[in-house]
Amino acid sequence: MGQLKWWQKTLVYQVYPKSFLDTTGSGQGDIPGITSKLDYLGSLGVGAVWLTPVYPSPMVDNGYDIADYTDIDPSYGTMEDMEELIAEAGKRNIRIVMDLVYNHTSDRHAWFLESRTGRDNGKSDWYIWRNANPDGSAPTNWRSIFGGSAWTWCEERQQYYLHTFAKEQPDLNWENPEVRQALYDAANFWLEKGVGGFRIDAIVYIKKPQEFRDGPPDSADGMVNIHSMTANTNGILDFLREFREKVFDGKDIFTVAEANSVGPEELHDWVGELGVFDMLFEFSHTNLEFTNGEIWCQATGYRPEIIPALKKCLTASQKATADNGWYPIFFENHDQPRCVRHFFPDDADPVHAAKAIALLLFTLRGTPFVYEGQELGMDNVSWGSIEDYNDISSHGQYELAREEGYAEDVAMRFVQRYSRDNARTPMQWTMERHAGFTTGEPWLPVHEDYATYCVETESVAEGSVLSFYRKLSRLRRSGKASEVLQRGNYVEWTGLGDMIYAFRRQWAGKEVTTLVNFGSEEVHYEPQGMDQTELLAATHPMPAKGVLRPYEAVCCMGDCLAGRGKGVQKS
Repeated sequence: MGQLKWWQKTLVYQVYPKSFLDTTGSGQGDIPGITSKLDYLGSLGVGAVWLTPVYPSPMVDNGYDIADYTDIDPSYGTMEDMEELIAEAGKRNIRIVMDLVYNHTSDRHAWFLESRTGRDNGKSDWYIWRNANPDGSAPTNWRSIFGGSAWTWCEERQQYYLHTFAKEQPDLNWENPEVRQALYDAANFWLEKGVGGFRIDAIVYIKKPQEFRDGPPDSADGMVNIHSMTANTNGILDFLREFREKVFDGKDIFTVAEANSVGPEELHDWVGELGVFDMLFEFSHTNLEFTNGEIWCQATGYRPEIIPALKKCLTASQKATADNGWYPIFFENHDQPRCVRHFFPDDADPVHAAKAIALLLFTLRGTPFVYEGQELGMDNVSWGSIEDYNDISSHGQYELAREEGYAEDVAMRFVQRYSRDNARTPMQWTMERHAGFTTGEPWLPVHEDYATYCVETESVAEGSVLSFYRKLSRLRRSGKASEVLQRGNYVEWTGLGDMIYAFRRQWAGKEVTTLVNFGSEEVHYEPQGMDQTELLAATHPMPAKGVLRPYEAVCCMGDCLAGRGKGVQKS
């Protein structure tokens, strides 16, 4: 392994700007709010801040419906505010990473407004248009990710347009080289502003099949999830190689793509020297509860059986990037429920659960990604009515559950568990009203537990989740174990039972061992090769070798040439 790049040695922090900090009293977070908290982010050891979209948008999907790729939405501030954020972050050795949403635009984007006017204008084929079936129905039975048909009728053109997500998010036609060049130009615009990289949204959908055909229905509405019909279509990598050549190559940046459907066995085509991105978010470990394309009402919910599958998925991703590429370690983002509920039963202690995930995050091989509030152990919300939820996907999933015959209270339980609003409630800064997020009325309610789980409280509370994150971040970037944690190989330690996830990181004759008990029962194990180790971090006070209490996690450092046990699986 050669010299590590800056983004392989740092911590990336994801900011959802609308929920981070409001400086105007509007009830919505803004760019100056992010700038004002750069020192806080620095205290976590953050080296890059990924912003979800701050471009002009009607906000049907909270900014993922973009109306202009090279400007700032007034609700977030001005271009001058953005330039100041980039500059102030740079003074603190923090890079700003932008979100590129290139599968679709808003239906308010100038490109679409022109495209929809007729079939012979300059943008007529910048989107995906098809004639109706002879009976006037949509071209295929594809269901959008947010529910309902993936096709919407346009009176002006007398045609349907395709939208993988909401009807206000028409899909771009990547087959048109003018479309691709316009997108490359927009990305290069932000590189000239000094951003340090890109997260690329929903990229697996940009290549559509040559023929549009009906798929086998997957639910009572007679439709099929568009994901199964268009995700990761053959030929997509040709587009992405061109993207890399025109934008990424030769730049001191990193790229990380959202690629739901790309499995560990395919990572070699997507990342590494021959791949198209530096890192790739694949979701095998976060989609374990879903058996049919993320339809919430067909999810199994948390069950202990997902833990062996979780270990298998993480190990597969670690091995797939061991010699080629790099792994972005994550357990939360703006589309996922909070991890203290995702990987643990409802009665698990949330502080222990949050710390256990943190220990995994910082000791697996790759770049840790922390989502805002994760470092506080923020929890899911549980609102009583679908009208309380802002998330467009939650409303679509609720309606689908009702169509499937589920009672209202059952449909609401699906929403409460899986809604993206769980991750979008305002960041909890202080014990003051609205958690110090705003002096106005917040766009989403603040979680009721904010006085306990906020930066003000946790900064001084002994044993808090925040203090644990800070400790682990120091350990990884500059502590005695930093080189092992940044560069070391990954070796799974098997044979400790279904609910124990254990592995070793090894480098230059040293190793760090991590053990996590995901179960509610105390577990005894043989501490093979751990007799001479030094404890680095633990979720519980007074940890004991050979014993893991419920939801306890520990990591320790020692000499990897010491006694080897039968539990070690060679990588």
